[in-house]
Amino acid sequence: MTERNGDIPTRELGATGERVSLLGVGGAHIGAAKLSAGEGIRIIQAAIDGGATFLDNAWEYHDGESERRMGAALSEGGYRQRAFLMTKDCAHDRRADHSMEKLEDSLRRLKTDHLDLWQIHEVVWEDDPDKIFAPGGSAESLLKAKEQGKVRFIGFTGHKHPDIHRRMLSHGFPFDTVQMPLNVLDAHHASFEREILPICQEQGIAVLGMKSQAGGHLLRESGTGITAAEALRYAMSLPVATVISGMDSMEILEQNLATARALVPLSAEERADLLSRSAAASEGGRFEPFKSTRNYEGGEGRRAHNYPEKAAD
Repeated sequence: MTERNGDIPTRELGATGERVSLLGVGGAHIGAAKLSAGEGIRIIQAAIDGGATFLDNAWEYHDGESERRMGAALSEGGYRQRAFLMTKDCAHDRRADHSMEKLEDSLRRLKTDHLDLWQIHEVVWEDDPDKIFAPGGSAESLLKAKEQGKVRFIGFTGHKHPDIHRRMLSHGFPFDTVQMPLNVLDAHHASFEREILPICQEQGIAVLGMKSQAGGHLLRESGTGITAAEALRYAMSLPVATVISGMDSMEILEQNLATARALVPLSAEERADLLSRSAAASEGGRFEPFKSTRNYEGGEGRRAHNYPEKAAD
């Protein structure tokens, strides 16, 4: 059920009893070098003021800079009390002891004593599920942190293939959330929407959408003519709790806030039109390279798997 947070719709976070803003603030963009720390802080605070109170982050975004900026933003003016704060466990060796160490690092950078949501980051390697659920694996740290009151809810994220998500969800583990790419291209190829979203619904797990523009490739390269507002509206029309969007300027923040405020879920005809316009571009995942290549895996995961470092941009 959709309600509103001021002018922004809110939705239930699965079976947790919590409600979150339908528009979420992506943490990776907040720490980008193109933004000064002050600009990143202002975007976070303006988003919360505008009703987009779900905040995404990760330990390894820009070597902790995204968390530092978010912590600075939340430490002022009561913003922490108004936000739903999520960050991710980036211990890619998937060892519980290392996960707990990184949690303490995140809490310190974010200037808080607890997270609203902690998720295992970037479950994209074929051996990740086995490591996570092995004795001493990261799954144990999720439960321990929750028992200690350092996190309220727990989940995992990934962008590679529905099969990996399916393996993660096959253990009967009490995940509260699962984050996944959801966009008009995903609907056709290696589709999280078709294959994983229904499993989450069956298990009462909240779905967090990301990459509504396929990491920018949908708009820049696909030739579909689909606009940013159409792409975001498509994702928000799915049965998701929130759609996390990277916003590295006030202009983009205001555009996304406007789309969320005006949201009317897609009609069957509108959905069919967007899927028709995107079908050819979806072939082989060529415009979802986070699925079809290893170019979008983070440095921590690469090092843990002895995979070559990414070339400098």
